[in-house]
Amino acid sequence: MTQFFQQFIQQLIATSALEWIAVILAIAYLLLAIKESLWCWPAAFVSTSIYIFLFFDVNLYMESALNLYYLLMAIYGWQQWQQKSNGEQQKPILIWPIKKHLLLIGLTSILVIISAYLLNHYTDQDFALIDSFTTWFAVLATYMVTQKILENWLYWIVIDSVSIVLYVSKGFALTAMLFFSYIILAIIGWIAWKRHYELQDSKINGSPDF
Repeated sequence: MTQFFQQFIQQLIATSALEWIAVILAIAYLLLAIKESLWCWPAAFVSTSIYIFLFFDVNLYMESALNLYYLLMAIYGWQQWQQKSNGEQQKPILIWPIKKHLLLIGLTSILVIISAYLLNHYTDQDFALIDSFTTWFAVLATYMVTQKILENWLYWIVIDSVSIVLYVSKGFALTAMLFFSYIILAIIGWIAWKRHYELQDSKINGSPDF
């Protein structure tokens, strides 16, 4: 355990300026998202732009591709969060039925298995299964954020927990700390969004059809 923490501190000291900037902006994104601020998306755009380069440089191709997706979703999310309905001042929070979650989890798991197999056999990708899991489920969870689906926070708690192992193994100590803070903030986000959802008009509260 002592050796682990010593390695962790050494990695933290060696953290590049680019990673610091990416981490700070990533935290800003999440804090703004909890407050349902439209400005979370510009913060996400810059942070993910940096991470595309950082992860590609250490052979985490799925993570690099994921951040390219995040960058595109930052643009899409900016547009989606400006859409309002029923006189609301901001886009309403929605929930998905459990049947929809189970179906999407099943389909996403299939993508995880396929991509892990391909990466293991045709690339020098490290931690193919873990990286595929965090990537594909993050794709789903990020789309949920753009649509302001309440349950996105529960997905992120699981994804961020798995991501910590990946980042420590690849020497991104500061980013691992970031994802630990993400877990805490995701819990706060769940509570805040759930409270807001419960205050919404009953008409808005209706779950969308599948």
